[in-house]
Amino acid sequence: MDITKVINEKTIDLNLKGKNKDEVLSELTDMLFNENIISSKEGFLKDVYLREAEGQTGLGNYIAIPHGKSDSVLKTSLAIGRTKESIEWETLDGKPVKCIILFAVRSMDKTTTHIKLLSQVAEALADDDITEKLLTKENPKEIMELFREKK
Repeated sequence: MDITKVINEKTIDLNLKGKNKDEVLSELTDMLFNENIISSKEGFLKDVYLREAEGQTGLGNYIAIPHGKSDSVLKTSLAIGRTKESIEWETLDGKPVKCIILFAVRSMDKTTTHIKLLSQVAEALADDDITEKLLTKENPKEIMELFREKK
């Protein structure tokens, strides 16, 4: 799967208002719902929280990658958000988070597609230059380009 096919400018918000994990996940979910990517905000969020309960999704370097594999997802996609202030999150390095990449994965895509997407995002985030740009770029198009470069 080409990662650029699951990123949409309208599901990138570089000025999230949320002050905590719940508020940020809700904002990202709203974007997905408004773009008809998910059919139910409540159903999708329930599945995201089920996954969160299994283990931390904070990678470190101020980035988290929560994901929901859900029947509520109509089209496998990513929502990317960034906060001005750091928010508490369970992370590998114990630091808070500023950038959240929320995976919305259709139940039928939960094996191969999900693994490929995670792999592509992880590969991009292994590049310190991309991580830095993800935390500083001000335009959704520039964020999309970061992933386009790595495909």
